[in-house]
Amino acid sequence: MKEKTITLDRLVRWVGIGLLIIAIIVLIDYLSSVLLPFFIAWFFAYLLYPIVKFVEHRMHLPRALSIILTLILVIALVSGIVYMIIPPMIEQFEKLGQLATDYIHKSAHITSIPAAVTQWWVDNQEDISNFFRSDTFTDGVKTIMPGLFSVLGQTYSVIVSVIASFITLLYMFFILLDYEYLTDNWIRLFPKKARPFWQELMSDVERELNNYIRGQGLVALIMGVLFCIGFTIIDFPMAIGLGIMIGIMDLVPYLHTFALIPTVLLALLKSADTGQNFWIILVMALLVFIVVQLICDMVVTPKVMGKAMGLNPAILLLSLSVWGALLGFIGLIIALPLTTLLIAYYQRYVTKEGEVEEVEEGTPPD
Repeated sequence: MKEKTITLDRLVRWVGIGLLIIAIIVLIDYLSSVLLPFFIAWFFAYLLYPIVKFVEHRMHLPRALSIILTLILVIALVSGIVYMIIPPMIEQFEKLGQLATDYIHKSAHITSIPAAVTQWWVDNQEDISNFFRSDTFTDGVKTIMPGLFSVLGQTYSVIVSVIASFITLLYMFFILLDYEYLTDNWIRLFPKKARPFWQELMSDVERELNNYIRGQGLVALIMGVLFCIGFTIIDFPMAIGLGIMIGIMDLVPYLHTFALIPTVLLALLKSADTGQNFWIILVMALLVFIVVQLICDMVVTPKVMGKAMGLNPAILLLSLSVWGALLGFIGLIIALPLTTLLIAYYQRYVTKEGEVEEVEEGTPPD
């Protein structure tokens, strides 16, 4: 087969394509705050579309009504799960607050905390006034003010996030309304010569995304069950609810590590309620975390995700480490589907393994 020579025209074309890709990446980064709700809406529409189609065909409803009914069912399901987790946790924290109040009353012999605070203010009023007029207080205010503005900025971000959630919901509704048209005609954005490549690319992305969602869902389910069993064995407060919450959080890889915060508080509650040593309770809970994490990282994730994504367990663990180091938390999320795609396209366009197999199959026997 004649090798293709690199001409000036081809070199200029490659450089132009490279610059265009860089420009698109920069533009997407610049518009990320605007585009993010749209992409999130598209992802959720992709997940909810099978349910919408099922409701539409089974109940013979218009598409818009099917979407609304599906959203109501999903919100009801999520609300039910939240109701199983949040109210018991709030009740446990209220109990912790009551135990702290009782401890203060018994140890400091204080019958009324507000009255004690008022009396302390009266007894130390002169010292407090001198402190407010001192340079220490002024320097402290100068130090705290940037942090206060940071909190205000975070509050503004939360408000913007709530507004973005409503925008995302609207995007998702309209995407689902014309889902078939959008998925069938997006290819028209590209020139006809480039359409086969992009069609093939999106087919591969959809396949790997399906595999990833199924695999990660199974991993999260197994992790939730293991945590429920582990917390029940050590008689930890809210064993089932906490295990379910950790399983749900693990739908996003490694997000469940944030569950350590309520775990510490629940360990403190059990210590105050039963009189057991706090550190022993906390160490036992941390051992459950370590054991379950080791089982999932060494056995469950390589087996389940390796089979779902078609990756060797060693390559799977390496991809998590590399993408996590490069892109942080986002890298952990996209590591497996992106690695699978890169390997597939490397084999297809660089090593050309598919072409070699076709040639070998077409070679007549000696």
